Amino acid sequence: MNKTIFKFQHFPFHLVDPSPWPILLSFSLLNLTVGAVTYMHGFTYGGYILSLGFILTTFCMVLWFRDVVIEATYLGHHTKEVKNGLMIGVLLFIVSEVFAFLSVFWAFFHSSLSPAIEIGGSWPPVGITPLDPFAIPLLNTFLLLSSGAFITYGHHALIAGNRKAAIDGVILTIVLAVIFTGLQYFEYSEAGFTMADGIYGSAFYASTGLHGFHVIIGTIFITVSLVRIINYQLTTKHHNGFESSILYWHFVDVVWLFLFVAVYFWGNT
Repeated sequence: MNKTIFKFQHFPFHLVDPSPWPILLSFSLLNLTVGAVTYMHGFTYGGYILSLGFILTTFCMVLWFRDVVIEATYLGHHTKEVKNGLMIGVLLFIVSEVFAFLSVFWAFFHSSLSPAIEIGGSWPPVGITPLDPFAIPLLNTFLLLSSGAFITYGHHALIAGNRKAAIDGVILTIVLAVIFTGLQYFEYSEAGFTMADGIYGSAFYASTGLHGFHVIIGTIFITVSLVRIINYQLTTKHHNGFESSILYWHFVDVVWLFLFVAVYFWGNT
């Protein structure tokens, strides 16, 4: 005789099952970091180690995301309290990112507000030809702000039950993000200075490059949300991951406004 055993849980929180992905991802990230350092220092197999680290990291992230999606969509583990906890975690993560950018801006203003004699006592330093802020940077500003408007439109459309409009809004956001990234790559390739050109090059590429990396991560984040919307995994009431990607994207928008005003415009005058 078969006996059915029911398990009753007296709390609304999700006890996560043992998973191999955290430890495997940590080793993959270590491999990625070692590969990046060896590649930048010109070691023979640095490029292979870097590529392997990137592949392993991507593989672990995809499988870990798959498990989280299954827990949220098909197993029903993401209760209201769990979703609130996840949102608080995302907000705390964004706060940590704010301080990461704060350190970069600190380095920029430390050198630009009081230029040292070693760089000629002026900002931009002598011999540096800065980029025109009203060329590609201004265009990228319009693109990024427009993408923020479209992702908000897609969010409201999803809440209203207009699935097609939500998909259209998210697709337009991704297209604008890809164009932004492509234009920034073109800007880097045409710049008359590199990261090795003193404090100006270091501050410029550290700030804009860090932001560009966040744009790429945010684009992946939103693309995952798009796939989930298309597959009917996100609904009017269940779209916590989508809201997290929107918060992250608006953070990227705000940081770019500070970059444009401080690094591109004020820093070049």
